[in-house]
Amino acid sequence: MSTLTFDYKALNEDGALLAGSTTARSWDDAYQRLSESGLKPVRIKAAGRRRKRHKKIKLRAISQFTYELSVLLEARIPLSEGLISIAEQESNPRLKTVIEDLVRRIEGGENVYQSMSAHRDVFGDIYVETIRAAEASGKMIDILNLLSTMLDQQAELSKGVKGALMYPICVISALSLAVGFLLMFVIPRFAEMFASRGVELPLPTQIVIGFSTALRSYWYLFLGGGFGGFWMMRRAWRNTATRRRIDTALHRIPFLRDLLKGMAVSRFANVLGIGLRSGITLIDALSMAGRASGRPLLEAEAQRMENQVNTGGRMGEVLESCRYLSPFARRMIASGEEAGQVPKMCGIVARHYAREVAHLAKNIATVIEPVMIVLLAVVVLMIALAIFMPMWKMASLVG
Repeated sequence: MSTLTFDYKALNEDGALLAGSTTARSWDDAYQRLSESGLKPVRIKAAGRRRKRHKKIKLRAISQFTYELSVLLEARIPLSEGLISIAEQESNPRLKTVIEDLVRRIEGGENVYQSMSAHRDVFGDIYVETIRAAEASGKMIDILNLLSTMLDQQAELSKGVKGALMYPICVISALSLAVGFLLMFVIPRFAEMFASRGVELPLPTQIVIGFSTALRSYWYLFLGGGFGGFWMMRRAWRNTATRRRIDTALHRIPFLRDLLKGMAVSRFANVLGIGLRSGITLIDALSMAGRASGRPLLEAEAQRMENQVNTGGRMGEVLESCRYLSPFARRMIASGEEAGQVPKMCGIVARHYAREVAHLAKNIATVIEPVMIVLLAVVVLMIALAIFMPMWKMASLVG
């Protein structure tokens, strides 16, 4: 078999995120080689030529495809024929191309896992590895249904949170544009008028005029600083330790903390339950669930739990050391271990936190609206005082 080149991101023994490429016969071979070299792979994908930009594949589309695939398998329709029918009615060009490639690979003798491994950039490592375990254990239909439900739930949560955040984003954007317009075009005219009258300017007016002058004279520095700050934040996020510090800071914000924790625990419990149900080992399921949570703090906790399980720790005992999970989540999963129903309890925990996040998302506007009003009032008051205080002084001198 010919060798392929794989790009990877992996954690070293110090927890630093490394990126590079390696040659191997397959994805599994690349994973094994990286593991043997002391690295913990986070992402591995086949290297290749840059593809043209395609329409992004949304979670809802992957969920729909997953559900349709489960229906095909349950109806005992030949897999390649069923996938062809799915591809014919698929509206997303990129997903249609992926499904057609799955058909070619399956007709060429590959199984579902092998054919999907070539499209990890579309389905994700967690999805593909779950399919591998489900195919090996003969639980493909059940796992596909669970994956479809989980993806639907994640898409719904993301939609709710994004929709709720639109109001503050729009207010802040409009306020920034208005303030920028005033500082660039309006304040300089008043500054010229005050200078021609020889009016002594109060401190608020001096500050606003000084900032306006700096913005007009050195706008390129402000613009470059904004882009530079964004670039530095992206670069800092690639470092594991920095990412955890940023995540810790975000979790200190009261309302945001509840939202982030709810989404992370829901994803963690969902993936943990589905992974165990599909036949994946507890260590691998914890690793997948930690990565799927999307929060560096919970991912670090999952890595600690992996190590404890690897040294012989029971799941109930291991969960007690996870401070990120709430007592409710820890009790439910621990009781599931005692009853031999961990996947079921994980599903209950995931649904509980999904409902909680949905409730929080609906109340975002209620919580943020007073803050936005106060912020708007403060900005308007500062600019108004900066303009009117010298004008009042001019009026008193004329009077």
